Amino acid sequence: MTKSAITKGFILSGIINTLGILFFSKGFTNDVIPETDPVVMSYFGLLMIMVWGLAFIAVAKVFDKVKWLVAVFAIEKLCYVIAYGYWFANNSVQEVYDKDKIAGIFYSIYGLNDFLFMVFFGYVFTKLMKSK
Repeated sequence: MTKSAITKGFILSGIINTLGILFFSKGFTNDVIPETDPVVMSYFGLLMIMVWGLAFIAVAKVFDKVKWLVAVFAIEKLCYVIAYGYWFANNSVQEVYDKDKIAGIFYSIYGLNDFLFMVFFGYVFTKLMKSK
């Protein structure tokens, strides 16, 4: 993967975290998302997801200079994958769809999204570790 492609991956992840949260939370007016998972997806939690997104964008062009931060990004995504797995095993996505279609879509895809970017950040970190 080229440096340009990796930079685009960081920017894409940041855009998904920021604009995605704004879209799915309907500008922080969709109460179904925080009510469905008040620990991870509270309004504060959603805001912090956006902050992570800004961090991804901030390092997009200098990721090769902050390899350990890239590892932190992979760990951050792992935490969300685990939280999603726990939520998914103990809840019904259909019940979320019944309350709000947009929230249902959010809960259907956020775990896969975080998994894919966890793999991406892990790949970038591994590549940086090998390039010494």
